[in-house]
Amino acid sequence: MMSSFLKGSKRQKQERFLLNGKILLKELIASSNGKYNPIRSFTDKEIKIATNNYDQQKIITKEVIYSLYKGFLQDRPVSVMKFSPDFYDQAAFGINSIVFASQMSHKNILKLIGCCLESEVHILVFESVEYGTLANHIYRSREPYFEPLLLTHRLKIAMELANAIAYLHFKFPRPIVFRMISPFTIVFNEKYVAKLCDFSNSISMPEGETHIEESKDRIIGIGGFFAPERFTTPRFNEKVDVYSFGVLLLVLLTGLKTHEPPSWITETRLDWNLEHAVKKYIDQERFTEIVDPIVVGSGLSPEKEEQLQAFAELAFKCLSDSAVDRPTMIDVAKQLRHIYNSTCQLMS
Repeated sequence: MMSSFLKGSKRQKQERFLLNGKILLKELIASSNGKYNPIRSFTDKEIKIATNNYDQQKIITKEVIYSLYKGFLQDRPVSVMKFSPDFYDQAAFGINSIVFASQMSHKNILKLIGCCLESEVHILVFESVEYGTLANHIYRSREPYFEPLLLTHRLKIAMELANAIAYLHFKFPRPIVFRMISPFTIVFNEKYVAKLCDFSNSISMPEGETHIEESKDRIIGIGGFFAPERFTTPRFNEKVDVYSFGVLLLVLLTGLKTHEPPSWITETRLDWNLEHAVKKYIDQERFTEIVDPIVVGSGLSPEKEEQLQAFAELAFKCLSDSAVDRPTMIDVAKQLRHIYNSTCQLMS
């Protein structure tokens, strides 16, 4: 009886492996024109051993559709992304993540090592990340494990992430729209070396087109980071990432959440809007009051305040209502490099 059960279980894994492999190969060829990095195949048993059977103490970040675990596989530290079996379409998101992550070769994009295709849910194995998410470092900076990010650290992170997103938009024959920019999808493999990690909702521009068309009833992304055109038209392009990046810049500047006001703000949760709050403080000439106290430190020199204002101005350019008026991510990266270099000179 037990022998029959084990054989049935093994057969199910083999069938899943063949089916998932077939789907994955088809999607890889369609998306990448056959140009992707070699990835390894791991067994379900290997992954369970690597994560101590998905020990909750090993979770780096837990999102709606997946959890990212610390692991140790074949004598090397790794990160393991396991998609949730409870999510309605985890298979599609898992395959999408493998397809796009396997095409990446950038120091600020989490490197895919391999995947497990025989499990019921999709499991991806990445290079090791052990220093939490950007959200951890911003929102939990008072905890000993997560060091607070000073201004130069935040500028460096912003600059390098801008380079990574520009890489997605301009390096490939069909631009890739990331669609998941937020402090929760950015992880650290070393102190202050940030990496994009979630390609579950990424999409390529159709051949020869300048826009993607998708039902506006199916808005994909993270709340608080949606570009306004996603609510009004089914057509969008890579400029939705520029808008999301503008929101991220405000988060880096203020240390505040997009969906929840701080205790010292009088607005209710329903009325809270980070962009409007920063604009209001700027208009009232109280700009430095809404800047993260960690950034302000013991005080701001006129030169440092000027750099912060340039940072905020760039954020609002990215947040233009019209996609046409937003800069490209290449331009954003150049401006951030200028601000970063100027700030480093001030502090040297």
